[in-house]
Amino acid sequence: MAVSFLLAASWLFGWVYFFCWSFSFYPQAILNWRRKSTTGSTIDFPAINVMGFIAYFTSNAAFLFSSQIRREYALRNHGLTPTVQINDLAFAGHAIVLTTITLTQYLFPAQWGFANRGKGEHGARMSSWIKGVIVGSLLGVGVAALIVSSSHNEDPVKGWAWIDVIYAVSYVKVVITLVKYMPQVITNYRNQSTRGWSILQILLDLGGGILSVSQLLIDSYLQGDWSGVTGNPVKLALGNFSTFFDVIFIVQHYFLYRGNRRKPFGDMEDDPLLTDSSREERID
Repeated sequence: MAVSFLLAASWLFGWVYFFCWSFSFYPQAILNWRRKSTTGSTIDFPAINVMGFIAYFTSNAAFLFSSQIRREYALRNHGLTPTVQINDLAFAGHAIVLTTITLTQYLFPAQWGFANRGKGEHGARMSSWIKGVIVGSLLGVGVAALIVSSSHNEDPVKGWAWIDVIYAVSYVKVVITLVKYMPQVITNYRNQSTRGWSILQILLDLGGGILSVSQLLIDSYLQGDWSGVTGNPVKLALGNFSTFFDVIFIVQHYFLYRGNRRKPFGDMEDDPLLTDSSREERID
């Protein structure tokens, strides 16, 4: 009975987190479109997000469908199968599409009917250190692939194997999740406002992060081996890191800069789903 309940909970948490995280990509794009502007948010976030989710999709696909990677995983983890679920892959694929669409709003504002942002405005151009993270991530995966291809190791337990390349790809997503929020945190601090940054996407992201980690813990418990957690570090880190930064954004929006939501921009659109009454209260 308990096992059946946990299996059902894992399935439910997996798909609810999928919908929470999937829907979290819409509010910012809708907010930008309604305001006809990307002012107040940074290009760094969608730009590095695209790369992160390509890495996440690639690693999930390998763990789900590559017989070699699944065999090497089993050899390293007591014969178990990866805890990656099909909803993880579906989420990553959907995320690639939505983050790419959002990125085009920053790269091609004229095509969206947006006003061009000044080059000197904070967040209008990609930060040099974010570019460095992108280049460093690509180099890291390349080095891992070079090591594996030249090692000719036949025992994935004792040496480098192709699963390590997939882990390197997944670690790209971990690194990106760790750094991608920082430019927006800094922008909010400099503006002393969360203007132009959708809080709705953060609330959905928080719910998705909690449920994602919960599903991972349940799946590992059902396997009777916590290597299911250590064997899927990207999902664990993705949920925990995003939750940490979501709390920071919530504190900024609802507490630190609560009275500055209309500053420094003149529009009245904080989020695409604000009611008319809440907008009137904000004017007052």
